[in-house]
Amino acid sequence: MLKLLHTADWQIGRVYSRFEPEDAYALQEARFTAVEGLAQLAQDRGVSAVLVAGDVFDSQSLSERTVRRMFNALEAFDGDWIFISGNHDALLAEGVWQFAKRLKLLSERVHLLEEASVSCFDPYRLAVLPAPLTQRHTVHDLTQWFDEAFTPKGYYRIGMAHGSVQGVLSDEASRTNPIAAGRAMQAGLDYLALGDWHGMKQIDERTWYSGTPEPDRFRNNDAGCALIVSIDQPGAVPHVERVQTYQFRWEQHSHAIEVDSDIHQLATLLHQFGSQTVLELTLSGRISLEQQRQCMALINEKQARLRSLQVHTDELLLVPSAEDIAALNVDGYVAQVLDQLRSESEEGQAISSRALVELASILDLVQRPA
Repeated sequence: MLKLLHTADWQIGRVYSRFEPEDAYALQEARFTAVEGLAQLAQDRGVSAVLVAGDVFDSQSLSERTVRRMFNALEAFDGDWIFISGNHDALLAEGVWQFAKRLKLLSERVHLLEEASVSCFDPYRLAVLPAPLTQRHTVHDLTQWFDEAFTPKGYYRIGMAHGSVQGVLSDEASRTNPIAAGRAMQAGLDYLALGDWHGMKQIDERTWYSGTPEPDRFRNNDAGCALIVSIDQPGAVPHVERVQTYQFRWEQHSHAIEVDSDIHQLATLLHQFGSQTVLELTLSGRISLEQQRQCMALINEKQARLRSLQVHTDELLLVPSAEDIAALNVDGYVAQVLDQLRSESEEGQAISSRALVELASILDLVQRPA
């Protein structure tokens, strides 16, 4: 039996610029932690080799420390690591893989397959057919040569590629780096390990995307895992086991607010998430000043409990109620302005409505206890 661990899309060095610095740092560190976890998983499960199907690095220009840390993260597994390049870390003359080679970080058990030719690992009777990317985008199917490639008799025939299976993924995802549907069958592969799609996805019984081991976007595509692939003998259908690897859970939710009970429902929703959650929340509806105070108190409390909470309020309309205006407790000229704006707002004048919201919000902020 041959047992492999299939993973891809580590995106080491990714920058999370949309997040607060503290959160961005934690998300960057989680990618190193994921690789360390994969190494330990491979060791614990006794696999012969780890197949890494591209995009180990997120960009071509990374610091020496970052590159060294990636290779250090491999240490727990004493078997073979087999890498191909992807679109983010394509084999450029002055790219990140050349940098790693100059640093002499590739060892006897860390193999970068740079050419479209069969690489044999005799102790496991493993023949790997790689399709490494030498540029970020190509319109040609780099796996086509698999069909005619010779591998020794009695060896497991394993393909590795990074790109988009045609007719399976979205049209947008399939524009570059194409891979023919049915390639595993056409080329007589025992298994085809794919990268590029960041979620786990089965294409057919011998072709899988492993997805990224640590989620990095708000998309419900079963990211955050690796695949243990077991093949009884050459030609047998592989048994593929999904193993969870993620540290942070990425969630995206929308919530409408119209009445007070909606705020209680929002509190219930947020209560289910903990410190390992990255949450994007979109609020919509109409809200009074008092409801806004309750919402902000709830959000501020939860932002300190979640890994990250990003709130979008573009669709949430602040509409001060008569009780809100009375509670502001202003007199004189300011009170007259508020009354006039409220009257004009009730008559449907948009400019007066916006002015009322702005003035009421300022007064509410000024009057809050320090």
